[in-house]
Amino acid sequence: MHPGAIDVFVPIVGSVSMFTFLTFAVWFGDRRKEREAFYKSETLRRITESSGEGAKEAIDLLREESRLGRIKKREGMKIGGLICIAVGAGMMFFIGQMHTTDPDAPVFLGLIPAFVGVALLIYVFFMAGPVE
Repeated sequence: MHPGAIDVFVPIVGSVSMFTFLTFAVWFGDRRKEREAFYKSETLRRITESSGEGAKEAIDLLREESRLGRIKKREGMKIGGLICIAVGAGMMFFIGQMHTTDPDAPVFLGLIPAFVGVALLIYVFFMAGPVE
């Protein structure tokens, strides 16, 4: 086998492997979501058919699930905002260190992700509606 052939085949095999993995990961994720939706609908159907109070319990279950989903999204935005602020501060620090060797380096470039993080936190704490 020619030594240069390895340099050609390794990226090809790596690319094919990565896209095959991504295809299966998406497919398995979709199947899991489909099963969860099916089990949820079956549970709600059985609750509503079981007793007179079943419909009220099913609606309360849906409301609680919706509320938990909103809480989870809000917490994700809080974490995302904090991560963006940390990335911006880190960028400013490291670009500032680079600035000592290169005076033309844009030190304030780290403000872009930091301001994105601040915007996320402002939305979460001041503008988003109550979770209830």
